[in-house]
Amino acid sequence: MSGASGAADGTGAPSERAPSAADVLRRCRELVRPALVGAVGRLHPWTGEMAAYALGWADTAGTPDPGGSEGKGVRQALAVLGAEAVGADAADAVPGAVAVELVHTFSLLHDDIMDADALRRRRPALWKAYGTGPAVLAGDALLARAVTGLAEARGDRTAAAVRRLCAALNDLVAGQAEDLRFEQRPWCGPGAVGPEQYRSMAEGKTGALLGCALALGAVLGGAPEPTATALDRAGRHLGLAFQAVDDVLGIRGDPATTGKPVRADLRRGKKTHPVLAALAGGGRAARELGTLLACSRRTDDATAERIAALVEEAGGLAATREEARRHLDAARAALRTTPLTPAAVRELDALFTGLADRVR
Repeated sequence: MSGASGAADGTGAPSERAPSAADVLRRCRELVRPALVGAVGRLHPWTGEMAAYALGWADTAGTPDPGGSEGKGVRQALAVLGAEAVGADAADAVPGAVAVELVHTFSLLHDDIMDADALRRRRPALWKAYGTGPAVLAGDALLARAVTGLAEARGDRTAAAVRRLCAALNDLVAGQAEDLRFEQRPWCGPGAVGPEQYRSMAEGKTGALLGCALALGAVLGGAPEPTATALDRAGRHLGLAFQAVDDVLGIRGDPATTGKPVRADLRRGKKTHPVLAALAGGGRAARELGTLLACSRRTDDATAERIAALVEEAGGLAATREEARRHLDAARAALRTTPLTPAAVRELDALFTGLADRVR
């Protein structure tokens, strides 16, 4: 029916069309992109070239790459929505949005090196394209620019914003450290990684920056501390859901969609939620899985495929999907208990729904 703006809400008036996650991400990327380009332009030409490659803007020759992927931009969108949620102008959040996007890119560059992942977003990871040393340097440059750019932002909330970002960085590094240490711990018995230890690691590695993004927008928008803290909590739950989704995709994802090889985490012996949940489930499949993991000195493709099948049979994938949904519900609950603008909450809910759709 032409001319209608949405379905009726029961009063006879048309209701506003619910935003999609893609629409929200696109709007926020367009808002933040000029400042992000400006920040990268302030880097040394060589590290700036590598940053442009990492961000999907250019190829290794420095020319625009139509096949490059900028990623979803969730963190910068959260910063923008954090400001709008407290009634501030979206522009207030741009310095924070740039900072969290640069920190996220820095973390991916270093993470790919630590995990020896050769692909990122369907292209060679930066360390494969430029070398390990240059990739470390590019990550360092992005981190320095993120903190410097935020510290240079105008306004009386800058110091509080920088403290938020630095606290999140410390949590991120601690989470990454635990993730690496977990690889050396046994799958079963004394010293095995427990569910709470895994969640603590995932909250630091993934949730801290998502929570920081939402809180930064609120802080830069002038929100009181309790509101920023509530948004940080919502973002951390979102991060736990994100990590659960990534763990599922790492076992059963399509490389054409994820941009990374499937079952790479299994080959490395990384402790991920689906495997830990499968081992905890009991039953024949869990016992066979535990034996196979304990006996595998080298996880080749055939062994990784068998492990993946056992994880699914033992209920590990289903449990991890439920874990993601549980944390998404907790993130939404944190929003409901905080006084926020309805329009921004609708857009945040659209992002959460888009994440949930990835695990079905």
